[in-house]
Amino acid sequence: MNDDLPNQRRLAVLIDADNAQPKIIEGLLKEVVKYGVPSVKRIYGDWTTPNLAGWKAALLDHSIQPIQQFRYTVGKNATDSAMIIDAMDLLYTRRFEGFCLVSSDSDFTRLASRIREEGLLVFGFGEEKTPKAFVSACDKFIFTKVLLAEEDPAAIIGTQETNKLKSDTKLVNLLRGAVDAASDDSGWAHLAAVGHHIAKQAAEFDSRNYGYKKLVDLVAALNLFEIDRRSQGTIYLRDKRTKSSS
Repeated sequence: MNDDLPNQRRLAVLIDADNAQPKIIEGLLKEVVKYGVPSVKRIYGDWTTPNLAGWKAALLDHSIQPIQQFRYTVGKNATDSAMIIDAMDLLYTRRFEGFCLVSSDSDFTRLASRIREEGLLVFGFGEEKTPKAFVSACDKFIFTKVLLAEEDPAAIIGTQETNKLKSDTKLVNLLRGAVDAASDDSGWAHLAAVGHHIAKQAAEFDSRNYGYKKLVDLVAALNLFEIDRRSQGTIYLRDKRTKSSS
């Protein structure tokens, strides 16, 4: 896997049209290029139905290939199956370093797990209602509200203040655990190492979910950690409790 050059990873972007909205597409593709090159962009659905008409302009503007799948029965299982079969076909070509699965549907949980078993990365995109099982099956999961907030000022996520952040026990424990795991003997931990540890623990973690574009900004807002900005822009963190106990 081309981990040393993440922006050069070849990615397959597969979108479940029944479980995604056209308005996310700008933010989605901007997010995808942070992780690699979208070599394949496909979207699945029954394009004979009027509810998918809104996708037409987005597909043309962004060169996304629509894959037709008729609904044989009421529901969307046929679409899901087509997307899963295509994903496995692409997986076996060995041409990709990762997949971007765009859906809020739990049906893709096993697909994400299977792709990761092959040593490839899986980036998930979906709404906050996405089942935890699918979220956890991905290496990273980005909630689409973040993508909308970056494109539409009216959808900006409110910045959470210190007291509210401190009351989020899960967030505090996650950050403290990551700093502790990445710290040296003096208690200082490199910010990048902290972020990497968090990513392994919580696929859905994203500082933007709390209204902060960068992890260091979220950490500063919590006011539970010392922040040391060193030479060449490197940033280190230390739990304030470490200083008081030493």
